[in-house]
Formats: sequence, structure tokens, C-alpha cells
Amino acid sequence: MSHRPRRHASLATIGILAVLLLTACGEAAQGGDADPDQVDSVDAPELGACRVLTPEDVLQASNATRTVECTDKHTAQTYAVGQLPPQFDDVAWDDEKLGAFAYTTCSTKFLAFLGADESLAMRTVVSWAWFRPSQKAWEDGARWYRCDLVGGGEQSERYVTLPETAEGLLQGRPQDRWMVCATGEALAGAPRIPCTEPHDWRAATTIKLGDAEAPYPGDRVVEVKTRDFCSTSVGAWLNYPVDYDFAYTWFHEAEWEAGNRRSVCWAKTPD
Repeated sequence: MSHRPRRHASLATIGILAVLLLTACGEAAQGGDADPDQVDSVDAPELGACRVLTPEDVLQASNATRTVECTDKHTAQTYAVGQLPPQFDDVAWDDEKLGAFAYTTCSTKFLAFLGADESLAMRTVVSWAWFRPSQKAWEDGARWYRCDLVGGGEQSERYVTLPETAEGLLQGRPQDRWMVCATGEALAGAPRIPCTEPHDWRAATTIKLGDAEAPYPGDRVVEVKTRDFCSTSVGAWLNYPVDYDFAYTWFHEAEWEAGNRRSVCWAKTPD
């Protein structure tokens, strides 16, 4: 039996990326088609609101894009809104601890909103991003957070349109339009696309590499464990063919510290 691994190391999923990145534009960058009433609002955003967000929008620390009716075309839905705990009352707007809080809070609520576990959620085209108040609003006392489900991930060139509500989207057996695939001879750098589009790679399984309290085991250990697991797991997923290609996406210490403990296994298949 021939197993041909295609190594692929990725920096982050979109949720983790949104946690770790703070744009240098900061306060001035509020997303496309900004609503003046939202830009420096101290009041918490509307839960359930829909917006047309782009990959560029979710890289900003704050967002004031106008809301649209959820019956209209949209690429994002706010699924969680809340006040930050008192421990953040006196911290700086860009304090790194905010990212850790957002990862835990938004990722947990993301799974509950979709009706999915971690493994399934990492293999879909939908992901999440979080936003804080503008720097001016922060200075005026605003301490809210907003978690948005978005129709794409870190390597998406564009976002897909979401249904009127994405709540329960992954319950049962999800449709291929929500599962993530990629096209191209090499997985690295390939845009992520829905599996309803022509593709060469499909995210088939994931591996959990440690519990929440486990220290980062190091790049070499993470990659080797991921590679060995994916070789076996993808073979089983493909029903043990004589010859197959597989690839894997593993993450580094920064993503581990943010809370991610999983790697993704990819099967090379045109189906």
C-alpha cells in the first residue's frame, strides 16, 4: 500500500487568526459600508444581526458594517454578544488577554450555535470572527464583544452566502455546500471552497493532540503525530485503497496557546 503524504502547515483557522491579529489600522478600520451610528457606539451590537462582510473586514479589530435583513443576501450573522468580565474594565484596548477570552467564548458558542463538535466545525467553510468596540468607544467605557459566524475561512477568496439563519446549520449530516474542500495539485496555499465545487482535496478527519491544560509539545511532535494519524485515518476514510494521497494541516504554538488542539487530515479525491 502506498501512502503519499503532502505536508501542509497552516498558520491558523480564521477564528484563531481573528484572535491573534490586531490590524495596525485599528480604530480607523471599521469594515466596508460603515454605519455612522455603529462606528463609536458604546452600546452592545444587536444579537442575530446579519451583514455582508468580506475577508478583509474580519481582519479588523472593530467592525461597524451596516446590518441587512437576514432574508437578504448576507455573509455574516452575529450569534453571540455580551459584556466583557470585570477583569477587563481597566485593561488596554489591545490587551492580548482579550484574544484568549474571545477564543474560548466565541468558539464554544460557535459550536453550540451550529450544532457541531470541534472536528466537524474545523472541516466546514463557515468559521467565526470577533470584534471589540472602537478605540474611542473603549475609552468611553464600552466593554462589549461580538462574535460573528462568517461564510468562509482564512484562505477563502470570498465568502459564501449564508441561509436566513445559520443556527443548527451542521446538525445531522451537513450538506456538501458547507463542507470544506480545496483544488490544485498541492494543498498548500490552495483556496478553500465548498465541496459542491470541483475539487481535489477534502477535509476528511481531525486529530486532537492534547487537552486544554496540556503544554505545547513542540512543532516536531505535533507534525509527526498528525502525519501518522492522518495516514491511517484517511486510508480508513477512503475504505483502504491500494494507493492514495493524503495531506495534513497542523498548527503552531501561537494557535495552541489560543486554544486550538487539533490538526486536520485531507484526502486527495475528486469526489
